[in-house]
Amino acid sequence: MTDTHGPHHSPVQLRRAVLSSYLGSVIEYYDFLLYATASAVVFSKVFFSGLDPVVGTIASLGTFTTGYLARPLGGIVFGHFGDLLGRKRMLVITMTMMGIASTLIGVLPTYAQAGALAPILLVVLRVLQGIAVGGEWGGAVLMSAEHATTRRGLWASFTNAGAPSGMVVSTLMLTLMAAVTTDAQFLAWGWRIPFLLSVVLLAIGLFVRLKVTETPVFAAATRPSRAPLVEVLRRHPRNLLLAVGVGFGAFVAQGTLTTYVLAYAVGQGFSRQTVLNAITVSSVGAVFGIIGFSALSDRIGRRPVVVGGAVATAIVGFLLFPMVDSRSAGLLVLALVLGQSIAHPAMYGPLAALCTELFGTRARYTGASLGYQVAGLGAGVAPVVFASIAGAGTLLISVVIAACCLVTVLSVLALAESHRTDLTDDPDGVVAPAPEGIRGTT
Repeated sequence: MTDTHGPHHSPVQLRRAVLSSYLGSVIEYYDFLLYATASAVVFSKVFFSGLDPVVGTIASLGTFTTGYLARPLGGIVFGHFGDLLGRKRMLVITMTMMGIASTLIGVLPTYAQAGALAPILLVVLRVLQGIAVGGEWGGAVLMSAEHATTRRGLWASFTNAGAPSGMVVSTLMLTLMAAVTTDAQFLAWGWRIPFLLSVVLLAIGLFVRLKVTETPVFAAATRPSRAPLVEVLRRHPRNLLLAVGVGFGAFVAQGTLTTYVLAYAVGQGFSRQTVLNAITVSSVGAVFGIIGFSALSDRIGRRPVVVGGAVATAIVGFLLFPMVDSRSAGLLVLALVLGQSIAHPAMYGPLAALCTELFGTRARYTGASLGYQVAGLGAGVAPVVFASIAGAGTLLISVVIAACCLVTVLSVLALAESHRTDLTDDPDGVVAPAPEGIRGTT
């Protein structure tokens, strides 16, 4: 039953929700991206040693992509129950699922010990990771956005800031273990330690998350009369497609700046550690960029910030490869900072609030999660596509990046400005229009 007095917002609960969402995102992406680095460095030798080295590397990276393919499924499943039962319950489950899956990866037998069973178990756990991440993001963003009364872009952005934070922590952990072990020790057991530490992060994250109450907006809303996915597809199909379009360019850029550039720069003569250090530096900058540009979007609107970020990212796409080709470590760092710390955050940071503003409360978890996670396929597919067309020259890759950024620009321009939208549903479950009288597309 709808609360006739309206939702009650607590500043204390807002702070707890933001901290919980940030820590949850850090933990989820620590585990998810730790796998990405390990798949490129270790897994081909540990779990696919029975294959030709080249084939083993491809198979190892293929398991990395399965995580991205599983993310939309997580968005649908946890979005469904999150819209029916509440955001908090689902977030406890997604965090626990990710922590357990990552810890189990740390104790998996090798190919030499278990044969084909080892890579099969690895793929299963990677799929569970993808499902967990797919369900985590939407709920975490909603916990912050629906607890907030003002500056929704700022508070929701801490969930997105958790992604580069998790990347920094995972990269530092693998670098530390590689530094304190020999190559043989690292392959034998050193790579397992960062995965096993997931259980410690899980305990910390759950301690904080269990202190957060359900969002007041959800508590005051009527429950959907039909399945949330059906609600999204029937009432908000255009918003769903535009949410995918807005996020797609950002994710393609993300996959380029964090995954593809690692392989490309190593191929140009940089050491793997030099590239990882550059990515780590730019990831630290990305945390502040995401929060800063999201706060700006609260003042001037989501559309101008995202459009500006997309245009800047397209420009960086043409500068990136010539700067890497210079074989200068300084220019490598500069290129990644321009891309990952400045241009990309303007396009990516406001997505957290923007996606929540496109759907009514009764289907918001499902709609926001599905739009974001389908767009997220761009980060998993882009490195594979770019590797396959690299022979045609890097200019073609830059053109593809620019085209994806254009999709983002056109999609966000097709949406009404939403930064002043009230997240409380009207009687028909439609997101209320902005005070200026501009109605969002539904």
